[in-house]
Amino acid sequence: MSSCPLSSMCPTGEAAASQQAESNTGSKVRSERVALLLLSALLAAAAVVIYRLSFAHFQTNKNLQMLKDENEAMRKNLTMLKDENEAMRKNLTEKLSELSSCTSEQLIRPKPAEAKTTCEPDWDQHGGSCYYFSTNYLTWNQSRSVCKGRGADLVQINSEEEQRFLDDKVGRKMTYFDDKFWIGLTDSKEEGRWLWVDDSPLNTSLSFWYKTEPDNWTEHNADGEDCANMGVQGGATDLKWWFDRSCRSSKRYICEKAAKTG
Repeated sequence: MSSCPLSSMCPTGEAAASQQAESNTGSKVRSERVALLLLSALLAAAAVVIYRLSFAHFQTNKNLQMLKDENEAMRKNLTMLKDENEAMRKNLTEKLSELSSCTSEQLIRPKPAEAKTTCEPDWDQHGGSCYYFSTNYLTWNQSRSVCKGRGADLVQINSEEEQRFLDDKVGRKMTYFDDKFWIGLTDSKEEGRWLWVDDSPLNTSLSFWYKTEPDNWTEHNADGEDCANMGVQGGATDLKWWFDRSCRSSKRYICEKAAKTG
């Protein structure tokens, strides 16, 4: 008995074969799609790997170049150090040669100590001299006598540096404008011919007269002004503060003598 009683409702042999072919075609397409997706995934993975390898290669080359540069810099520094070492070696050799030329006596002989100089209390030392700045007021001749009694004489100024020292000291001790100090300079022997107490003439290139001084003013004393004094309160910036005054005026004074040695 036939399985399909109604021939019109049962598929024919050709229809069945067609359906089977379509099924096989669909399976093939799906397989190809899957294969294509897998291939795409593999290509993407390969691209990532290639990128990473390329980047790593770039970084490696960059680091290698940096190492090369550092190595070159170190090589140059080493060369400079070698040159410096060679220069020091030559210098040391020269010094040793100089030392070897000295006799053994010269090497062991001690350097003589410099003689120590001192001044008495109340005297100020400067260079090889001691200076006494009085607190009392005397005439020029009286002042010189007191200085001689102390084994000294009125100060004789022989340099700008000494003038600067004295000007600074006097400027601090003065209490009013005319509170000046006698120095060892006078033209009492011959007007206009200024001599120090040792009779040596004043060196005009080392004179420190104030402006129009000396002017030998005679208003207060007919004999004029034949003795020099110095000073300005606070000190003088240009050092030019010598004045001629009557030798009979009472002033403070500066004594000078050589410092003691030993």
